[in-house]
Amino acid sequence: MDRILGIDYGRKRVGVAVSDPLRIFASALDTVPSAKIIEYLKRYAENEAVERFVVGYPMNLDNTPSEAAADVDIFLKLLRKHFPSVPVTLEDERFTSVLAHRAMIDGGVKKSDRRDKAAVDKVSAAIILQTYLDRETGKL
Repeated sequence: MDRILGIDYGRKRVGVAVSDPLRIFASALDTVPSAKIIEYLKRYAENEAVERFVVGYPMNLDNTPSEAAADVDIFLKLLRKHFPSVPVTLEDERFTSVLAHRAMIDGGVKKSDRRDKAAVDKVSAAIILQTYLDRETGKL
């Protein structure tokens, strides 16, 4: 089965997560510099079939796009240009960094390692993707 990729886009870094073939769970995959994300995704798609991208979309508490949404919008245009046949789903990314930190604490990750923003970004991408997978399978 094809994979679904979760993406937590940021100005400096992009967290990437991938679904298992049965689309039950998401796993943190990598953190990539923002300037190299399209190249990274192209290389990934050469080896694995990608069915969908699930991109975290930054929202404010009042359900309006946050300031960071403008950067994500630019990335979305690039993503659709380079992968026109792959659908893109937006997923609310509010609180994913907080949830990522909590997951790392619960997983026994040392405090010094939790300060690694690259690690937090890829765990955030996994949370974004897992939220999508759970909703699609009716777990949410």
